Amino acid sequence: MLTTLELTEQLISRDSITPEDKGCQDLLSNLLEPAGFNTEAMHSNDVKNVWIRRGTEQPVFCFAGHTDVVPTGPIENWDSHPFKPEQRNGLLYGRGTADMKGSIAAMTIAVKRFIVDYPDHQGSIAFLITSDEEGPATDGTIQVVNTLEARNEKIKWCLVGEPSSSQQLGDVIKNGRRGSLGCNLTIIGKQGHVAYPQLASNPIHLATPFMAELNEMQWDEGNAFFPPTTFQISNINAGTGATNVIPGELDMVFNFRFSTEVTAIELQQQVEALLEKHQLDYRIEWNLSGEPFLTAKGELVAAAVSAIKQETGINPELSTSGGTSDGRFIAPTGAQVLELGPLNATIHQVNECVSINDLETLEKIYYQMLIELLVN
Repeated sequence: MLTTLELTEQLISRDSITPEDKGCQDLLSNLLEPAGFNTEAMHSNDVKNVWIRRGTEQPVFCFAGHTDVVPTGPIENWDSHPFKPEQRNGLLYGRGTADMKGSIAAMTIAVKRFIVDYPDHQGSIAFLITSDEEGPATDGTIQVVNTLEARNEKIKWCLVGEPSSSQQLGDVIKNGRRGSLGCNLTIIGKQGHVAYPQLASNPIHLATPFMAELNEMQWDEGNAFFPPTTFQISNINAGTGATNVIPGELDMVFNFRFSTEVTAIELQQQVEALLEKHQLDYRIEWNLSGEPFLTAKGELVAAAVSAIKQETGINPELSTSGGTSDGRFIAPTGAQVLELGPLNATIHQVNECVSINDLETLEKIYYQMLIELLVN
């Protein structure tokens, strides 16, 4: 049997920059099918997705992950080639080592070892693997989930292998994520000459009071699991480039990361009410990329905490911090969803790396969780 390290190296050697998979999913299928798994391709457009399942009974314990990685940037900035895995000083270097090919390898080896030890386990084990997590995420996990929902195939527990750990392996489990609501807003004025402002209407001047009030608003106070909702402007653009022209429009991009204390609809309504209050002429386009989700307690949380304590001695922190993950597509089906993976210190960076010892320990944690949920 391959080790977790060896499988991670094989996956890293494939330059699967999103939305490419470059044979990673075939590699996983070839390893799992001899253990009784069936592979179902659910590709969408240029994105490869697979649903790999062993068993037909409930409950279903699903490992979810992505084989795509972010671009490397200039390869000359790396100390070693990003797609030629290299071991140095107890670390494995390469693009995707932490995010998240190391986790996928640990999941796969843990499952293979578990099936050898417990061939008659309860329920079913599944893998939901996509190549569209680092990209738009419109043809990936959400498409698989829609297919499963259409045929009433339910996941009870889902463990996403995102790099959740902060200072040491297992110190943080993500048991939820904030929602993400984006907006493209255009404030409409009237273009004119700066020397004749009475003949124009400057959208920058018009929007300034609105933006100031928007920035000062408190959307909610958060709760025991989520910090208060945050608002951030990420881009503002206006003008023709000429110094003597009042612009006709101002384009503004902003984002909410919101808790379970407020809905996306409520945020939209508050922003649009404020636009009306300031009597602005505008166009607006909203983009909801994920609702907040939370697995506050349950068997999956208990199994993860128990396995981490057993393998590391750490009492993990439950956290909902950070950006979005594909868990946002799985949680609305009623599944308990957690994210548990290696350290996130180097993800998306030059010289991305993971501790070799942590890879082996992570495999043991996943193995122990399978015992907790499907044997005990």
